[in-house]
Amino acid sequence: MVKGVIGEESRLKSVEDRLSQTAIPSEVGLIIGKFSSALDRAFIFDLIPTPLNDSSQPASSISDSQTKKPSNSKSKSQPSDSSSSLFIDKDWVAEHARHVARMLVGGVKVLGVYIWVTDAAFKNSTITICQTVKGVSEAASVLEADWDERLLLHISYSPRRWNCRNCSLSSNITSSSLRPCDFKMGKVLNSLQTFKCMHNFNLSLPILYDNVSKFRTLSDVLRHAISIHAKELKGAKALIDGKLVVDGEPCSSDGVHEVELLLPFMNNSSIEACSQRDVVGILSFSGLICSFAYLNSKEPISQAVTDIKGDIITSLQSRLDIICDEADGDSGDNLDAEGQVSDEISADKPVSQLELQLLRKGCNLPFPRRVFAPWLAGAFVCDYLQPSETVEVIKDHFMELLSMKAPTDISTILEPEKEVLSLETKSFWDVTVPVSSKLHLMEDKRKLEGTGNSSSKSVKPGHINIVPACLILLLSVLVGFVLFFLKT
Repeated sequence: MVKGVIGEESRLKSVEDRLSQTAIPSEVGLIIGKFSSALDRAFIFDLIPTPLNDSSQPASSISDSQTKKPSNSKSKSQPSDSSSSLFIDKDWVAEHARHVARMLVGGVKVLGVYIWVTDAAFKNSTITICQTVKGVSEAASVLEADWDERLLLHISYSPRRWNCRNCSLSSNITSSSLRPCDFKMGKVLNSLQTFKCMHNFNLSLPILYDNVSKFRTLSDVLRHAISIHAKELKGAKALIDGKLVVDGEPCSSDGVHEVELLLPFMNNSSIEACSQRDVVGILSFSGLICSFAYLNSKEPISQAVTDIKGDIITSLQSRLDIICDEADGDSGDNLDAEGQVSDEISADKPVSQLELQLLRKGCNLPFPRRVFAPWLAGAFVCDYLQPSETVEVIKDHFMELLSMKAPTDISTILEPEKEVLSLETKSFWDVTVPVSSKLHLMEDKRKLEGTGNSSSKSVKPGHINIVPACLILLLSVLVGFVLFFLKT
C-alpha cells in the first residue's frame, strides 16, 4: 500500500494552470511516475491527458440527470452541481494507457488516473471512476505484484484543491474502494539518477511437432522464449560502473551509471528436454536491447537493477505486441524473401499466427528497434520503429500520446540499437526433414505409441539381421574355397 505520494511541483502546477485557463468542465488522463516498494511511496512525474477519441470527442464529459427547467425560466438549463455526474470513455482511456506504457522506460509506469471535475460530480461518479482506474491497471500492468492498488488524483476546481486516493483493484468495486493517502508537491525530477544497460541475449528453442508442442504459433513460441529469458534475468548478478551490486547499498554519485548483467554461466534453462525424433527445427531468438532506468536518491541501488531487468522483458513483450497488432489482417508480408509458407497455411493468416511446424523453410522476422527521446529533466521516453521507418514518424506519437512537444532536433533522439539488428528471430531446420520423411517419422511414432514393444521388435530386424547375413555369406564363400581345393 502506498503511504505517501510526492508530485513534481513544476509539472502539476503547469497542468493546473492549463486546465484553469481552458475552463473545460472535465478532463481525464494518466498519472506517470514511479512506485518505490522500498519506501512505500509513489513519485508523480507528470500528468498526461487522454487525447480525443476516433470520433474527435473528449474522453470525459459532464451529464445532468436532473429534469431540465422550462426554457422561459429565468435560470437557464445548466447542469446542477448536486445532480451532475461524470461520463468516461473507459475503453479509450485504457487503450491510451496501453500505448503510453510501451513508451516508458525502466521503473517509470502508469500509476493511475487523474480527474479534473467538481466535487459534486466526483462524488456522484465514484463507481465509474474506479472502473476506469481498474481498466487502466489491466491495460498497463505493473510488475510489482505486491502493489494491488493504483492512484486516483482528483483536481477539484469547485472548490480548488488536490486530493489523492488509493484505488483498490478488487473485483467488487464499491465506494469503499477509495482510501485517502498523504499527498504533497515537491522536487522529484531533479533528484533522479540515470542507469543505462546494453544487454545482449541469445536464446535457442527447439520447434516440436504439433502433437508434441503446446506452443503452435510464432507469437506463442516467442512469448514462451521471453518468459524463459525473464527467469534467466531474475537470477542474474549486476555490475554498476564495474562494481558488483550489493543489496541495500545507496547510490551517491552523479552522471549516467553503466549497468552490466551477468547471467549464470552455462545456463541451459532455454533448452527443453525432448526427443530428437520430436524436433523439426530450431528457433533462434537473439539481439541487443538498450534499457534506461531512473532511481530516486533514497532508493537502494538494487532497485535500479530490478527496474532494468523488468524494462528488458517489458520491451521484448512490447515489440512482440507491436508485431502482432500490425500483422492483424496482414498476408504475411513481414516474412523475408527466404521465408516460404506451406500449402496448409492460409495466405491471409498474419505472420504472428504462422504455425512453425508447417513451415517448409526457415523464416526471418526482424523486430522493431527502440529509440529514445528527451522528456523531462534529462529523462527519456522511448518508441519503436520498424526496419523501414525513420525517426521522423515518431514525432506525432510523442505529441498525441504523451502531450509533449515533438523533438525539433533529430540529433537529440538516441538510436543505440541502430548499428545492430536489435531483435531478430530465425526459424531454421537443423534436422532437415523432407515432407515424405516427416510422414514416415510420424507413422513410426504412431506405431510405437500404439503397439509398444511389439512394434519396436518389428522395426529392429531390418537393422540387426544384416550382420548374421553377412557372416553366413562369408562362411559360404570360405567353405566353397575349401571344397574346391580339396577336390583338386
